[in-house]
Amino acid sequence: MTSTQDRSSAPGTPDAVAAAPTGRAGGAVQDGPGRPGGPSGARARARTGAGRRLLARARAARLPRDLHPVAWWVWALGLATAASLTTNPFALLLLVGSAALVVSARHGDQPWSRSFRFYLALGAAIVALRVTFRVLLGGAYATGPVLLDLPSIPLPGFAAGIALLGPVTTSTVLSGLYDGLRLAAIVIAVGAANALANPKRLLRSVPAALYEVGTALVVAVTVLPQLAESVQRVRAAQSLRSGPSGRVRGLRRLLVPVLEDALERSLAMAASMDARGYGRTAGADARSRRRTGALMLTGLVGVCVGVYAVLDQTAPRVLALPMLGVGLLAAVLGLRAAGARVPRTRYRPDRWRWPEVVVALGGVAVGVLAWHTSTHQVALAYPGTDALPGLAPGALVVCVVAVLTGLVAPPPPVTGEDA
Repeated sequence: MTSTQDRSSAPGTPDAVAAAPTGRAGGAVQDGPGRPGGPSGARARARTGAGRRLLARARAARLPRDLHPVAWWVWALGLATAASLTTNPFALLLLVGSAALVVSARHGDQPWSRSFRFYLALGAAIVALRVTFRVLLGGAYATGPVLLDLPSIPLPGFAAGIALLGPVTTSTVLSGLYDGLRLAAIVIAVGAANALANPKRLLRSVPAALYEVGTALVVAVTVLPQLAESVQRVRAAQSLRSGPSGRVRGLRRLLVPVLEDALERSLAMAASMDARGYGRTAGADARSRRRTGALMLTGLVGVCVGVYAVLDQTAPRVLALPMLGVGLLAAVLGLRAAGARVPRTRYRPDRWRWPEVVVALGGVAVGVLAWHTSTHQVALAYPGTDALPGLAPGALVVCVVAVLTGLVAPPPPVTGEDA
């Protein structure tokens, strides 16, 4: 005689059927190979869960945040490399437009993000100065149709080979314009990196052994953004009160507060660095210092000899890539040994995600494509001044890659000040 509990759990009873897991048709599902409850089903659920987690991480990487500053600098240096490999005005203007488009779409609301317009103005001034100097000092090498026949001013004998003024030709103006555009495009590419990358986070990404050098570089590249912020703040303050509005007096009213603000910021930075113990290193014995110095010196010599052997085809091949590799390895070991003497900690270190990788690879691809175009299409990369320059298809590809990879970066976060 069976009890009530045994009858309720016996196969075929209503309670047993209700307690058993059911499939789509309502039948009981048994564990086994190929069944949803078996090992194959567990593996399928695990794969689905892993795919969902991967998709969630990919979406989280696109949320508003600051991209890693090193990725932006690699991207911008790729644009600067592409600009240095051509004098084609159309290709250079396309590179400048690509940088401006990415900056307008991905710049934040921090003070350094507003400095890109000053780099554009600096680029325009570079082009104007380059053309002006070509007109002033290029009369002795003028060829082509004459646009303006200026009198030539004779110079003393120690300035032989230099002519002041003289005939202004189309080749003189165009050559100055092409060279000025190339230098301006390089400066604007660096300005794009300065407007997109956070300089403070860039300083955190510098190796410990190069912390002092990195600090000097960060201070150097942030001078112009800080001056731009000071000018904006001083202008906003002066607009609230009356004063002389002439050019000379207005310029004096603007320069003195800006210089005073820069001096106050420098003193505040020096005080904060001194309070944090900047420049102090951990104790190291003479043996470790000699080992670090030997590694750094070996790395420097190896890199110099390797680079020379790579560029000089007549040098022995054993001094080329092998010596370069040994030098780089010794330099890395020396940097690690020197970094051990700098007791620095990093709070919330920046991580590389897939947008950083795409942006950095985009900069490398831009530089490689520009090098390929300048090597195989020399006439289009370095056009003459006697005809309208053409545009190589590779230059269009370079700009498309630069824009697309730059726009892969997530949008910047909005701070509470402008929100």
